[in-house]
Amino acid sequence: ILCFKVFIQHFDFKEGNTALHLAAKNGHSEAVAILLEQWEEVNDVNQNGETPFYLSVEEGHEKCAKLLLEAGSDINVLTQNSSSALQIAIQNGHLSLVTFLIDKNIDLVPKPKQKNSPLHLAVINNHLPVVKSLLDANHDINSLNHRQETALHLAADLGNVELVEVLLKAGCDLNTVDKHGKTALSVASRSNHALIVDMIIKAERYYATKQEHLAHSDNASDSSLSFKQDHSTQTKQIRFSLWNLAYNQLKPQEWKKLALFWKFTDEQIKAIEEQWTGKKSYKEHGNRMLLIWLHGILLAHQNPVKHIYEDLSEAGFQPLAGEL
Repeated sequence: ILCFKVFIQHFDFKEGNTALHLAAKNGHSEAVAILLEQWEEVNDVNQNGETPFYLSVEEGHEKCAKLLLEAGSDINVLTQNSSSALQIAIQNGHLSLVTFLIDKNIDLVPKPKQKNSPLHLAVINNHLPVVKSLLDANHDINSLNHRQETALHLAADLGNVELVEVLLKAGCDLNTVDKHGKTALSVASRSNHALIVDMIIKAERYYATKQEHLAHSDNASDSSLSFKQDHSTQTKQIRFSLWNLAYNQLKPQEWKKLALFWKFTDEQIKAIEEQWTGKKSYKEHGNRMLLIWLHGILLAHQNPVKHIYEDLSEAGFQPLAGEL
């Protein structure tokens, strides 16, 4: 009763908050429990269209949110700005509440007036654990926002290696174009994120090869799948040999001849070339292309030394093959 009187005295007439709104917003779970014993409509909204449940989630008060949900609060209610409880939990980084809401089967599909899906918001706010939780809950990885961008477009533009890695490993669509006709690869290249460019090209080549040779794919290779830059000691020697090939042996334009031999697409070659640092940029371009090629060879459990020798010979670089 005392709690009830206190919150009644603080009824917010300006924003239309009831005592239950205020108790939920401020995380007073005991007051929420007392008020709910007599409260008739738990889905009352304030002037912003926010319910007590929404406010409890916004402020990260999980206990209050659970009490209100048990009392019949609408988990999918939208505010006047078309914001949902899940969206505000993601924006504010309340991971435990995000997990709670997902477990309670909150709707993961964005509504027409919402500019971004929950997955887009998680990427924008750099919440990697939330991204993983949403994907585990079968959130549509290829959902488009109001600019026709996928989550990968946003992660690529931000240059976030960890987010891009998670999305690539989850098998996101690499061919979707935004409203400007740009793929995620084009966005990464335009934003000068060389590491992201190389990761996306590795993924494009990996999934294309996997699609062509489904009979040869196995769970062992997938479990260790990564598109990040390779720093392992096991590949140090071959990576040095490829670096030497790119920086000391291949002439300008020759790396592109080799790339075309290995079926790199024109868009992939252009994306690599876009990171320009001067007249000798071709050396770094060639090295990056060779490391992308190496990634595919290693994932296929093939011998890179044997392959590079045979491929250099077949592509018209016999003298280089002999030196290597």
